[in-house]
Amino acid sequence: MFDAVRRLFVNDLSIDLGTANTLVYVRDEGIVLNEPSVVAIRMDARGAKKVEAVGIEAKQMLGRTPTNISTVRPLRDGVIADYTVTEKMLQHFIRKVQKGRMTRPMTRVVVCVPYGSTQVERRAIRESVENAGARKVWVIEEPIAAALGAGIPIGEARGSMVVDIGGGTSEVAVISLNGIVYAESVRIGGDKFDESIVSYVRRQYNMLIGEATAERIKIQIGTAFPGHEVQEIDVVGRHLAAGVPRNFTMNSNEILDALQEPLSGIVKAVKQALERTPPELGSDVAERGIVLTGGGALLRDLDKLISEETGLPVIIADDPLTCVARGGGMVLDMLDRQSDFYSLD
Repeated sequence: MFDAVRRLFVNDLSIDLGTANTLVYVRDEGIVLNEPSVVAIRMDARGAKKVEAVGIEAKQMLGRTPTNISTVRPLRDGVIADYTVTEKMLQHFIRKVQKGRMTRPMTRVVVCVPYGSTQVERRAIRESVENAGARKVWVIEEPIAAALGAGIPIGEARGSMVVDIGGGTSEVAVISLNGIVYAESVRIGGDKFDESIVSYVRRQYNMLIGEATAERIKIQIGTAFPGHEVQEIDVVGRHLAAGVPRNFTMNSNEILDALQEPLSGIVKAVKQALERTPPELGSDVAERGIVLTGGGALLRDLDKLISEETGLPVIIADDPLTCVARGGGMVLDMLDRQSDFYSLD
């Protein structure tokens, strides 16, 4: 009864503040928000700026705005690129989540950040969340949250490896006894995949496509490993010489070729982590396998590529896109018995 009454007044949130998407997990309710980290800004005749749209609505405007409206992605490579816009975006998302509450709740928030983020970057994220209305903010590292969300028993004296591939960064970590034994954060993720596709199309077809089109190509026919089935997609872009829109067709083998550079960067980070893992923990990883989380894990046959390159079993977590947010939610449940868990920032 007390818990039911408390939930009317207090929200405990876990926020996966990602480069591509922001996810919000509400304690006892699960994932309640999953929207693109995009904000549309309108500038009036006097030069004053106001938020026009946030999230899904703003993403639909990408590449389609008039001169007085700009679409902004306030996070780049997992860190805040525009502090003010990030704060406005968080305020919008938190208000959306809190709609229907009887009063303004005193919210406790867990925010997940890349392992490689600096103290200055973490402080900026913490302050943005506090200014968006949170009473108490904890900052935790994404590999820990991803492992928890994937169901990995990180409290055991056994090694587990998680590879979290997000929009801006990929995190590779070996975890044991609730702590990170080794971790590497590389600034390669879904955004780099999209950029590689845009560059490939410009180079091979002399055509220009936008971010949204590149993302659609990646989702529909993107692959990380050669397969027997070749898929195709019809694309419309602007011919750079003629300056007019043209139709052309791409296949999955071309996308595989386009993604070679970012994929090799992720594989290199995984191999480096295995090389630097203590032998006993390395044998645990060989037995348990490597767990893939994050939206990048949804790229077709990425598990096959990493397995082929490392010789180890690779498992894609259930619902990999939400692992970090759900793992942060599990940390919320652990806050009451914090002594049993690792130290939170």
